[in-house]
Amino acid sequence: MRRRVRKPQKGSPKWMVTFSDMILLVLVFFVMLFSMSVIDAKKFEAIADSFQNREILEHFPSMIEFENADQGTAQNEADLYSGMNDEQTDQEMDLDELLNEVETYLQENDLNDHISATRDDRGVVLVLQEQLLFDTGEADILNDAEPFLNKVGTLLHSLPNLVKVEGHTDNRPISTYRYPSNWELSGARASSVIRYLTDNHSLDSDRFIAAGYGETRPIAPNNSEDNLRENRRVVIVISDPAYEQDLMEGAGDI
Repeated sequence: MRRRVRKPQKGSPKWMVTFSDMILLVLVFFVMLFSMSVIDAKKFEAIADSFQNREILEHFPSMIEFENADQGTAQNEADLYSGMNDEQTDQEMDLDELLNEVETYLQENDLNDHISATRDDRGVVLVLQEQLLFDTGEADILNDAEPFLNKVGTLLHSLPNLVKVEGHTDNRPISTYRYPSNWELSGARASSVIRYLTDNHSLDSDRFIAAGYGETRPIAPNNSEDNLRENRRVVIVISDPAYEQDLMEGAGDI
């Protein structure tokens, strides 16, 4: 039997052609990946930079590392802290301006004998004596009190602070069909002041808290007519923001 002799192939082997095509495709694939990665990285960095410059994202750390990242974070925190301090300073300035406005009004209208205005840790505190606001044993606002309450209502439009209105009486008992005790009378007087301010000046009622303390918080001994008159009062506290949290917590006890 005669053996068949293979003829030598001309050119590259067939497997080399397939291998070359595969290597070429792999090379093209990696070139594409490289080009796409460069473009995406630049775009991604640009987007990240734009996010870094937006105030809404200053509170959150970036997922991308940048040069001088620690310095940038420290600067953002410093800017945020500065902004909070500026806001608090502006709020304090508003309260100081309100106090100055009230003091000027009291001076110009000779009301210092009936109303006092001070500033303490609670905020701006206005103390109104009974004779300006109400008849004895009643809780209806007198006409003479309306100009000052209108001034207060106008000023309250200029800042969003919470307002607590307290009613206080002397220790003499009261028992009428409307007010069985000083608790009801003092609470009704505080509510009357709030109702006047909200009804006549379109103020949000959610800003107000009414409290009736009766005779439990005197500022003078109930042993003379002058002292009794001093204890019968309504106190308007235009609260400092730092005091508002305690004010809201105390509302549940009323």
